[in-house]
Amino acid sequence: MDLGEECSMRKLTFLFMALVVASCNLPQGNRPPAPGVTQTATAVPLTETSVPHTTVDPNTMEHKLLMGYQGWFSCPNDGSSTGWFHWFTNDIPATANFRVDMYPDAGELTPSERCATSMKYPNGDTAYLYSAYNPKTVMRHFQWMSQYGIDGVFLQRFVSELAYPNFFNQRNVVTQNVRAGAEAFGRVFAIEYDISNDKADPDLVSKIETDWKYMVDVLKVTESPSYVHHKGKPVLGIYGLGLNLYQVPAGDAMKLVAFFENNPDPKYRVTLMGGVPGSWRTLNDDSLTDPAWAKYYCALNIISPWTVGRYSTDAQVDQYKTKMTADMARAKQCGAEYMPVVFPGTAFHNTAGTPFNQIPRRGGNLYWRQVYNVVSLGAPMVFNAMFDEVDEDTAMYKIAATVNDQPAGVRLASMDVDGIKLPNDWYLRLAGAASQMLRGEIPPTAIIPIVPAGGFVTYTPAPMPQGQYKIRIQITTSADWTNFSLLSGGQLSDAMLVSSSPEATNAAADPALFSLNQPLERATKGGKVEMVADVVLSNVQADQLLTFVIKRGSIGSTTITLMNNMGVKPVAVKTIDWAGMAGTTGENPMQFSVSPDVFMNSK
Repeated sequence: MDLGEECSMRKLTFLFMALVVASCNLPQGNRPPAPGVTQTATAVPLTETSVPHTTVDPNTMEHKLLMGYQGWFSCPNDGSSTGWFHWFTNDIPATANFRVDMYPDAGELTPSERCATSMKYPNGDTAYLYSAYNPKTVMRHFQWMSQYGIDGVFLQRFVSELAYPNFFNQRNVVTQNVRAGAEAFGRVFAIEYDISNDKADPDLVSKIETDWKYMVDVLKVTESPSYVHHKGKPVLGIYGLGLNLYQVPAGDAMKLVAFFENNPDPKYRVTLMGGVPGSWRTLNDDSLTDPAWAKYYCALNIISPWTVGRYSTDAQVDQYKTKMTADMARAKQCGAEYMPVVFPGTAFHNTAGTPFNQIPRRGGNLYWRQVYNVVSLGAPMVFNAMFDEVDEDTAMYKIAATVNDQPAGVRLASMDVDGIKLPNDWYLRLAGAASQMLRGEIPPTAIIPIVPAGGFVTYTPAPMPQGQYKIRIQITTSADWTNFSLLSGGQLSDAMLVSSSPEATNAAADPALFSLNQPLERATKGGKVEMVADVVLSNVQADQLLTFVIKRGSIGSTTITLMNNMGVKPVAVKTIDWAGMAGTTGENPMQFSVSPDVFMNSK
């Protein structure tokens, strides 16, 4: 991948792996870096009234939701000398060349921030864009974060841009803009290197090491009171090492680990977060397969698997939670912390020609289901893709609410693209509520707890259709494996995993067969794992009991608790412990029966 193909950092690996990204107007050639080129960013007061804010604790990543911040957008007259970077192909500001999939709401841009294009709104007015080189615009972004209760950002820094003086300067100015915004509004930030480049780079390690010294010694980013620390050291992310799109030897990755985690000069040491492939634990699919990569993944302080594009339905999100459970357990074994990724939806239509609105946001339901699952999983921190990524349709900041609020003549995903009327700040508000749920300030809920009109809501479940009853199942086992299923008397459907132990290697909520596993070695030492799932009971047969069966390995025991879930909270109606041995197959089956009446009324 040449520099022009680096334009979209977060490749949608599972949807678009075969696509080649079009040029983003990066200059060609190989010029040396210009570390002395920089521009000082200052805090610019906004025209809007400042909002009260609290200061986010910069000393820990615990219970923080941090967004990726690209900061790569520029305009020809902003002083960066990078043209219409990431906005238009061939530097032509027309609808035919508009390369993003969403239009950022431009209603709050002041005259000094507006970048005029030849695009027009449906009413004929000029459509404007912005530049992250302008400190006033970035300051507003952090004002929004403060207003909506978002903790801060990982600012992306693209290694392939560092050799070009104009882009090196642009990145440095944006870094200073981000720092100023974070400090002014009590948010936090950290740097994350993006290594996107499908060609082997023998100088990758030295480029990153040299640049980090520049960041620490010249820009002095880690001296900012808003630079986030964890376990006593500044946090630094590296995205892409181990991803099979990028041909980097595992040995180079370990050199970076040594530099950042064990540097003889403590001022360069960090708590290292790795943006790793989704299949980092199994070394297949999107991960490079050399076994040496397992050592790198396990050497990280924080493991953050990239999951954008992996799922689109709630059922798929729930199914993937099982993999996250195993990932979290493996990270713990490595001595690392786990930082799952959530995203609102995604597509890559105007740049790469993928289907328009390929993974729909569904009014925020896709995003919220992920957030609910990672919070119920017990994840200590969350990476939210992304604050300003309109290229790949993952942007969380203010987006045009309707087609009348965005340029005509180009297909763009407005807030109402899925047929749901939403305000332009809907995803900022959702992220604020997600942050509250992560911090335990509001109870975990699978239903979005806010409404477009504003404020939180008290969720009252809709009445179940006649003949359908909600059940909650809790399975606890000290066996290496256990299964649970309904044999007769009714039918189970619509299973949803509510929670599971991070030590579980499998926790599957399938209405036909609920299964829970843990490592054999752990089971032999008396370790326990648990899962909780919600399910719907229907087709209850008159005058017939519900008959269930438990199966498990020959170690330990299994406890099943069945709950009536028709009321405000689940109420236990039956608990069965099974530690016996039965049969000759090693499955140790045990059947028991329950009257369906215990599930039919609100408790």
